[in-house]
Amino acid sequence: MRILVVGGGGREHALCWAISASPLCTKLFCAPGNAGIAQLAECVNVAAEDVAGQVALAQREKIDFVVVGPEGPLVKGLADRLAEVGIKVFGPSGKAAQLEGSKGFTKELCRRHNIPTAAYERFTDAAQAEAYIRAQGAPIVVKADGLAAGKGVVVAETVAQAIEAARDMLSGNRLGAAGASVVIEEFMDGEEASLFALCDGEHALALAGAQDHKRVFDGDKGPNTGGMGAYSPAPVLDAAMVERAMREIVLPTVRGMKAEGIPYKGVLYAGLMIGPKGPRLVEYNCRFGDPETQVLMLRLKSDIVPALMACADGSLVHFDLRWAEETALTVVMAAQGYPDAYEKGSPIRNLEAAGKVEGVQIFHAGTTFGADGKTILANGGRVLNITAMAPTVEEARTRAYRAVDLIDWPQGFCRRDIAWRAVSRRS
Repeated sequence: MRILVVGGGGREHALCWAISASPLCTKLFCAPGNAGIAQLAECVNVAAEDVAGQVALAQREKIDFVVVGPEGPLVKGLADRLAEVGIKVFGPSGKAAQLEGSKGFTKELCRRHNIPTAAYERFTDAAQAEAYIRAQGAPIVVKADGLAAGKGVVVAETVAQAIEAARDMLSGNRLGAAGASVVIEEFMDGEEASLFALCDGEHALALAGAQDHKRVFDGDKGPNTGGMGAYSPAPVLDAAMVERAMREIVLPTVRGMKAEGIPYKGVLYAGLMIGPKGPRLVEYNCRFGDPETQVLMLRLKSDIVPALMACADGSLVHFDLRWAEETALTVVMAAQGYPDAYEKGSPIRNLEAAGKVEGVQIFHAGTTFGADGKTILANGGRVLNITAMAPTVEEARTRAYRAVDLIDWPQGFCRRDIAWRAVSRRS
């Protein structure tokens, strides 16, 4: 098959890496791709959110199967447009992608179908939001309703901080249309983890669990980001917890969406809070997580392409996947200043030597080529995913940081404590 992957980040590099190993893939394209993906696929400079451009590319190159990476084009209806022209696609419809595109939509679905999640209310008026915050007290969580690239959530430790966040979002100054309404919800105690499930509109297959690190600095300090590192498996998501989360959260969601005439096909990413009350839903994403995909693809032993096609075909019921027992861990290297202002264009050197560390695979997230066509330049906030696999989480972490320390990029930084929960649990 001729396969097109839509997107150009670390998630898409990991997906391309896995798809390119499939004997079913005869030619791989990625749009727009990046400097790392260019080693695996033919990169075409079409923006991920250019729905018309992506459809035209798929038609022009006679693509048999499209795998959509980011949430933006899915919420805009790319899967619908591809289906209309007869091209098979992995990813939910625009209506189904509201599970990520609107936090309010998801919370209301949870309320209708008794899916465990935090108590909440939704607001478009700043004064009403402020009154609710004062009544509830802190800590409390303020979320922009729409897509905000991982930056639309504030875990407020004081009432004043929560009110400021709600006002800021609703004003449109910081997040634009994404903050036109806000969801304000109770703070949930516990340990956060990521559960992924492939869905075909009726059935769901749990993938390996993972744990992400959202805060920018060591010790879970600083603002939320799109993710500064991840590892899999996550000890908090053992087999019993996965089974419970599927039974209480994921499967009721898939059945609820089908019952409401919005069948969900693709991957469903459930951000879970696991605490005294068991698993509760923090949020849904309508695509593979980033950087969790990087560790999942390293552990996946099965061919990914038939699994993705089974979602599109509605034939997931008899499917299963094999996973390596080892631990995979990824460290995100980001540009200084991220998640706020950062500079692009700084050169990154010595990647080849770093990639030769045992068990290491480097995925590019925000990179491009310099004018010479060879030099790798930083071209985003999150720039590299240094990913390693080893028999234990400690060994995987040692390998990843050994590779990080070989990379010559003074303008970059990373957290040095990825997987601290798993390491401390073992020690």
